[in-house]
Amino acid sequence: MSHRSRIEWTETTWNPTTGCDRTSSGCDNCYALTLAKRLKAMGAAKYQNDGDPRTSGPGFGVTLHEDTLAAPLRWRNPRLVFVNSMSDLFHAKVPKDFVSRVFDIMHATPQHTYQILTKRATRLARMAHLLPWPDNVWMGVSVENNKTIQRINHLRQVPAAVRFVSAEPLLGPLADIDLSHIDWLIAGGESGPQARPLDTAWVRDLRDRCLREGVSFFFKQWGGRTPKAGGRVLDGRVWDEMPERRDGSDDFRKLSVG
Repeated sequence: MSHRSRIEWTETTWNPTTGCDRTSSGCDNCYALTLAKRLKAMGAAKYQNDGDPRTSGPGFGVTLHEDTLAAPLRWRNPRLVFVNSMSDLFHAKVPKDFVSRVFDIMHATPQHTYQILTKRATRLARMAHLLPWPDNVWMGVSVENNKTIQRINHLRQVPAAVRFVSAEPLLGPLADIDLSHIDWLIAGGESGPQARPLDTAWVRDLRDRCLREGVSFFFKQWGGRTPKAGGRVLDGRVWDEMPERRDGSDDFRKLSVG
């Protein structure tokens, strides 16, 4: 099963696992945790396993979904797929064998392009040599402030065709960021009732670094009470640059989402 996504930088989501645990300040107001609680109350079968209340919550315990693994094999048309929008594939509670099976499915479906995002960059780097890295798998890490930029160093050890950084929610300046061997950077502000403010200078600095270093730059949102509250315009334009992706042939094509 897949779901058409409202996330601006992807087309659809695929959740072979659900659930997670807060691990750094970027998780404080996790949208997925809040959504899982609502889905549990609605009786959604995939969200009945509760997590540790200290780090997770109702419906957000890490859960493997065998019945979801093969879904991409049934999709006819090429899709841009965000893997585990409701989880972290490299969470310690996801067995290595299950991670490998997810990668096997991605390898078997070269018509799709897969985007994986993790905060567990150390485990990612440790497992990287055990996994296939076909051209249709993009690997990214979440970096919310200067304290978490070491995740990018782990990402650089991964032989992915596209490596990307998600600076969302951006909670501080990334003064020490090194974008060498990084292909794409997403930046965005936090949304929700407790959204923390986004400083324009932090975003401009990242954009300017990307322009200087030839890194595709995507500005997702200013944030606010709702994701759309502040819009997406930065200095008079929408920044929606993305890497190229394969379309199942030997050629690359420019990505178009929407």
